[in-house]
Amino acid sequence: MSVNQVSVFLENKPGTLNKMTEVLAKNNVNIRALSLADTKDFGIVRMIVNDVYEATNVLKDANFVATFTPVLVYGISDEAGSLNNLLQKFAEADVNIEYMYAFAGQKNAFMIFRVNDTKKAENLLASKGLKSLSQEEVAGV
Repeated sequence: MSVNQVSVFLENKPGTLNKMTEVLAKNNVNIRALSLADTKDFGIVRMIVNDVYEATNVLKDANFVATFTPVLVYGISDEAGSLNNLLQKFAEADVNIEYMYAFAGQKNAFMIFRVNDTKKAENLLASKGLKSLSQEEVAGV
């Protein structure tokens, strides 16, 4: 099962990220994970949130460019070698990772992956014994 990630394009200037988080906070949108990549003129925030549709709507209402994209989320043990073991399964399944980031849960770490064909990758990884988390499962960790 894929999870919807919210992506927001931000102008690369002071206070813009704060304005975005302020909109989310005022609308009770909880950010579970966040990644920020920047260039000279703009940045891309990628987030896993508790309510994708609310987040996307309130951000658009506040004149932010926001979209959602399917990503895969896998839980791993918080111990040395766990990420390597997961990435080995990706390599064995010949799944290319476009980008990844993580967030910590109470007992595990959770890795978020963007791949070029989410459904195909999920099926290939399932054949290697991996189960991706659903939107509901991510919201509960």
